Amino acid sequence: MKKQNKYLARLERLGLPGFLRYLFYKKLGLAFGDGFFLHTKRVEHPLYCRKGSTDIDVFKHIYVVDEYQKIEADDDAELVVDCGANAGFSTVFLLNRFPSAKVVAIEPDGGNFATLLRNTHSYGERCVTMKAGVWPKSCGLVVVDSEVGDGREWARGVRPAREGEIPDIEALSIPALLKQFPGKRISLLKIDIEGTEEVLFSEGEMAWLESVDRIVIELHGKACEKAYLEAVTKAGFESHEEGGLTFSRRKSGVR
Repeated sequence: MKKQNKYLARLERLGLPGFLRYLFYKKLGLAFGDGFFLHTKRVEHPLYCRKGSTDIDVFKHIYVVDEYQKIEADDDAELVVDCGANAGFSTVFLLNRFPSAKVVAIEPDGGNFATLLRNTHSYGERCVTMKAGVWPKSCGLVVVDSEVGDGREWARGVRPAREGEIPDIEALSIPALLKQFPGKRISLLKIDIEGTEEVLFSEGEMAWLESVDRIVIELHGKACEKAYLEAVTKAGFESHEEGGLTFSRRKSGVR
């Protein structure tokens, strides 16, 4: 009965045509050309997946399994930031979850970024895309296969460029990002940056956390968890883990 209920829930999220289409590509792995489109009742526009990539797996986590279901909708949110936007599935989810917000999508990998642009172009100026890596300070970064991942599209990380090495991208700190949106608070900060969160929350000033209301983050290992929880707890957040994600909310009255 539990398994039956699981599939009924997935059918409800995707709709019958969307669910059958998802099963076709997920089980058979067949596609004409370089990619295919998947549909969900949650969003208006179809989402493009690259053939032979991890895109369909990311789609599964967000729209089939519904990992982000605990993110509360907020019609009054003005600014949402997606750190580690990958192919844009999380960004599109956030654009629909926060219908009045501007959503900033940050992704370092070139192939992922091109797919992100394709999946978010229908949202116009509501979506701001940045090809960059989230880092505590300004520097040149090199895109690498994350040590905590499997070397595929959903596991791209960054590191500082070494002396004499040509950077792939520039770093973007959260304070630098906030300067581009003066007077705005980050209603939700989503982070999935393949282990870089340890550096982000352990180096440099954490005063920027005062401009953040909620965080949802995927933590990659004990060192990342320790650095993150120490930083956000000190900044007045309370946190809990659910379904492989950590949700943090600013305590009432703490600014």
